[in-house]
Amino acid sequence: MSLTAEAFRSHFPIFQDKAHLCSCSEGALSDRVMVAMSEFMTSWRVHGAPWHAWMDEVDAARTLFADLIHAAPEDVAVVSCASEAAYHVAATLDYAERPVILTSEFEFPSVAHVWLGQQPRGARVEFVPAGDTGMTADDVAQVMGEGTGLVSVPLVSYRNGMRPPVREIAKLAHSRGARVFVDAYQGAGVMPVDVRDLDCDYLASGTLKYLLGAPGIAFLYVRPGLDLAHEPPLTGWFARQEPFAFDPHLLDYAPGARRFQTGTPAIPAAFAAAAGLRLIREIDPQESLRHVLALGDSLQEAFLAAGIALHSPADRSLRGPQVAVLAEDAEDLAAFLAGRGVLVAPRGRAIRISLHYYNDLTDVGRVLEGVLDYRRGHRL
Repeated sequence: MSLTAEAFRSHFPIFQDKAHLCSCSEGALSDRVMVAMSEFMTSWRVHGAPWHAWMDEVDAARTLFADLIHAAPEDVAVVSCASEAAYHVAATLDYAERPVILTSEFEFPSVAHVWLGQQPRGARVEFVPAGDTGMTADDVAQVMGEGTGLVSVPLVSYRNGMRPPVREIAKLAHSRGARVFVDAYQGAGVMPVDVRDLDCDYLASGTLKYLLGAPGIAFLYVRPGLDLAHEPPLTGWFARQEPFAFDPHLLDYAPGARRFQTGTPAIPAAFAAAAGLRLIREIDPQESLRHVLALGDSLQEAFLAAGIALHSPADRSLRGPQVAVLAEDAEDLAAFLAGRGVLVAPRGRAIRISLHYYNDLTDVGRVLEGVLDYRRGHRL
C-alpha cells in the first residue's frame, strides 16, 4: 500500500520546526537516509573494507533509478553529477557533419557550460531564447537547422519551474536526425518519468534534490543500441568489462551504459541515494503529482489574489513542482523567510518555492504569510 502524503511527511524531521520548500536546491533529509548513512559508517568501522557490500549498494541505487524512469539497469551509468553525464554525451559525439548543440536559456548553466566546452572540438552551441515564462516545440523548430546533432532540454527548468513539451521536442529532433538529452534533475522524484514515453536518447539526474539523496552521485540513461562516434575519453576502472581484473594494458569498454563510468563511485552518496529512492518507491507517482500540482495551484492562486507577481507559468500544464515569486532582492527575501523557518531557494530575480509530496497546506500558508509580511516593508 502506498504512503499517504501525511505518512510520507512523517519521515522528515525538519518539518517539526521548519517549512522545507527548497527541494529544487536540496531535498529534505529523511530518517531513512540517516539510517543508511549510519549503516555505511558502521560497515566501514566493523568490516574495514566491505567492498562487495558497498558495490551492492551502488548497484541497488542504479537499479532503483532505472526502475523509476522505466529503463533497464544495464542502460544506466552511475556518475558523479549531471555535468559529468552531459560531458560523456558531448564527448562521444562527432561534430563534423552535425556541429550544432541546441539548448535554451532555460537550461541549467552547468549543463550549458559542458556544451560550450565542446567548441574547441568543432561544436557550435545555439540557444532557444527564453520567453516570458516558457518555450514551445515551435520555438525550438525555429532555431533548429540541418546541422543540429543534439537537442538539450530540461524536464523542468531550474529558473521558474517551467515544464517544456519534452515529448514534442524529442519527436521534432528525431524527425530531423538529432539526438535528445534530457536533464531531469528538477523533476525526477515528483514528476513521473518514462524514458520510453519521452523517447529521449539520454537522460540525466542526480539524487540531491527531489530524489531525496545526498550530493556526489547521479545517473545517466543511454538509449540502448545508440552508435557512438567515439568511446568515452573520460574513463576509469569501473568502465571496464572486468573492473577487478586490474589490467593497466587493457581498455575494454563494458557493454551498455556502464562504459560511461569512471573511477570509484561516491559510496556514502550511493547509500543515501538507495535509501531515498526506496522511500520514493513507496509512494504512488500519480498521487504524488496530483498532490504537488494542487499545492502549486493553491499557492499560485493565493499569490495572484494578493497581487504578487510570479515568474512561473500560470498554466498548470506548463508548471512543474515549483512556484517562482519575482523579487527585487531575492536573496534578501529568502533570508527574511529563513528567519521565520521557511526555506526557499533564491535564483536571479525570483525566489523558487519548490513542492514535494511531503509538503502540505501548512507550508503553503507559512510561505504566503511570510512573503506578504515582507512586502509590507520592502519592494517586491
